[in-house]
Amino acid sequence: MRVLYSLMWWLALPLVLGRLWWRGRREPGYRTHLGERLGFYVRRLDKRPTIMVHAVSVGETRAAEPLIEALLAARPDCRILLTHMTPTGRATGKALFGKHGDRVIQSFLPYDTGFMVGRFLRHFEPAICILMETEVWPNLIHGCAKHGVPVALVNARLSEKSLRRGRKIGALMTDAARAITLVAAQTDADAERIASLGAPKVAVTGSIKFDVVAPQAALDTGAMLRARFSDRPVLLCASTREGEEALILDAYKAMDKRPANMLLVLVPRHPQRFDEVARMVEERGLSVARRSALPDRVDADVLLGDSMGEMFAYYAACDCAFIGGSLLPLGGQNLIEACALGRPVLVGEHTFNFLQATEEAVAAGAALRVPDAPALLRAAADLLADDGRRAAMGAHAQAFAARHRGATVRTVELLQQIIA
Repeated sequence: MRVLYSLMWWLALPLVLGRLWWRGRREPGYRTHLGERLGFYVRRLDKRPTIMVHAVSVGETRAAEPLIEALLAARPDCRILLTHMTPTGRATGKALFGKHGDRVIQSFLPYDTGFMVGRFLRHFEPAICILMETEVWPNLIHGCAKHGVPVALVNARLSEKSLRRGRKIGALMTDAARAITLVAAQTDADAERIASLGAPKVAVTGSIKFDVVAPQAALDTGAMLRARFSDRPVLLCASTREGEEALILDAYKAMDKRPANMLLVLVPRHPQRFDEVARMVEERGLSVARRSALPDRVDADVLLGDSMGEMFAYYAACDCAFIGGSLLPLGGQNLIEACALGRPVLVGEHTFNFLQATEEAVAAGAALRVPDAPALLRAAADLLADDGRRAAMGAHAQAFAARHRGATVRTVELLQQIIA
């Protein structure tokens, strides 16, 4: 199966590179560091031990922050090699860890062929390969086993849908799972599903995302945004996905009892869609301001959050937050950051990517489920009109986030046992 998988990679490579170049029209970062994606490197490294952490994109990179900081503190003799698949993930990593200088270096992970993975491993010689959340690459894991590099899957999660998909490809996934040295799973259910694929050592450590702390700079930016919103009640729709913005905007425009002077803040998850979403707002006859050209006073109906790496700032500036990816069957995004800042949370019906955290937040009184966009806007309007209820939900949200902290310490203790 792995040989067939590798052959499919080689056959698809011209299309993969063509798509990369095509995406580079809107996101130039996709046209940079192309050699790294093919396993070619020019950087010369000293002989310090290297801890590899793979965080595919923005969400995984931000989730990895407490883990990387803890590893840097625990292993002052080591450097971190932080790898990504997207340029936005790489930019996020640079913003978070640039302060550490050459103790944190970055690279794109090569495409998952034996040849490219082999060049990568020979060049960087990692003491351990740490994969974040769901990143299981069969040839990378096989190559690590061949080179004697232990592999850890941390902050691991696996939904029922992903488990069914993994079982469809049979031996390819089970062979990879059996070769993983250690899995640190977010929940008991995640651990059970991953173990069913054959992973030999699975522990439950909780979600590292609960240990992420809002930087003071982000809180300061949030205060600046809030000042420019004046005293307007603010609904933030965070990390929205394609198809959701249209539903939200239609419901927003059709509201019968919109709170006076309400501001809708839309932050699409993918930056290539910023201009598209701005056009959606204008096509509905609503006025729009953009974060990238922020006026001294935001009087528009909608503020478009067309910036990267500022989600904590948006949460700090809002009164309540909807977590995107959950109105449509896309699995939902992470609600932990909003809870940590004490913001009442609204989610749709589709939260299978973060199912246990979402269900626990709802049970704790920190979050509310809504069936569709009109219900979302009605629930937000009720919260924005009720200071006491909003404050109570915010307090429940902070308490919920605080109860689940500590996963980073538990994960590092396990990793220390297997770092070569």
